[in-house]
Amino acid sequence: MSECATGELTAMFRRLIRETGPISLLQFMGESNARYYTSRDPLGSAGDFITAPEISQMFGELVGLWLADLWSQMGSPERVLYVELGPGRGTLAADALRTVARFGLKPEVHFVEGSESLRAIQRGAVPGVTHYDDLSSLPDDAPILLVANEFFDALPIRQLLRTPGGWRERMVGLEGDDLVFVAGDKPMDAAVPEQWRGADEGTSIETCPAAASVMAEIAERLASKGGAALVVDYGAARLSPGSTLQAIRSHQKVDVFASPGEADLTAHVDFGQLSETAAQHGANLMGLTTQGQWLSALGIDARLEALQRQSPDNAAKLQRQRDRLVQPEQMGELFKVMGLSGGGWPKRGAGFVSQG
Repeated sequence: MSECATGELTAMFRRLIRETGPISLLQFMGESNARYYTSRDPLGSAGDFITAPEISQMFGELVGLWLADLWSQMGSPERVLYVELGPGRGTLAADALRTVARFGLKPEVHFVEGSESLRAIQRGAVPGVTHYDDLSSLPDDAPILLVANEFFDALPIRQLLRTPGGWRERMVGLEGDDLVFVAGDKPMDAAVPEQWRGADEGTSIETCPAAASVMAEIAERLASKGGAALVVDYGAARLSPGSTLQAIRSHQKVDVFASPGEADLTAHVDFGQLSETAAQHGANLMGLTTQGQWLSALGIDARLEALQRQSPDNAAKLQRQRDRLVQPEQMGELFKVMGLSGGGWPKRGAGFVSQG
């Protein structure tokens, strides 16, 4: 997208605020990310950020191993759908599908992806893929093996502030021509999770209605048609107060209001909320752990050694890739992995120490 187009989005927000008053952060983030993701390939060194599948093939291969194990435990059903939400360049799917094919699993491949530019790249990486705008459009006559890697963090959030007058929504307003945060004037106590309603003045929390909606749909599908889901994202096992909203451009954090539609807006995922929503809608929680622990339990070190034997000249590079995925100070601790199942599929999945 051109800087001109970005300026047009900022101008649109200014006009809207002047005409109707402050807008919600939910709306600002939703419209900014919609423009951002439909206009570019944001991944890689030339883009704005890099995800685990782009760091190393080991990530997608171990995801594939996890899926193939569950499928085998179910007696290798003939028809199953591989579903990925926000599949980026299709790299994860390509690596996972290559791995599951070794076990005889050749699922139908379905991507939920709104960006036409990314859809074109994905068709090159995974020939034969079928694209959908949302989960509700998927075929509903077979179990699913669903993967969502760094999908939930980009869904628009709501920020709520405890003021002397009660809970209010954090809005986006204007100070001159500058977009700024302001407190809304409408009571929002009903939108606050029960455990936070009595919090001290000055407390701020984040909720993500879109994440709850998507998770409810995944869980209901698992419960009714069977299958399993793997969610990988950065966030916390339990909601904590404070803002986690950030904007990333060219691999650097930038001001949230600096370039709407030109930077990736994300927030930490509340895995506690996702777990509760999944359970409420009939899914089984296999477990929640860190990415580092999960990859280690799945055998990333054995896979690393095999790749290093195949390519001794790249041994050091492969080690760095493994460390970036696993080490606590890199992606290993901040990123979490959650496993779900339903419809009679196994309640246990590889890599989860604490399972339901």
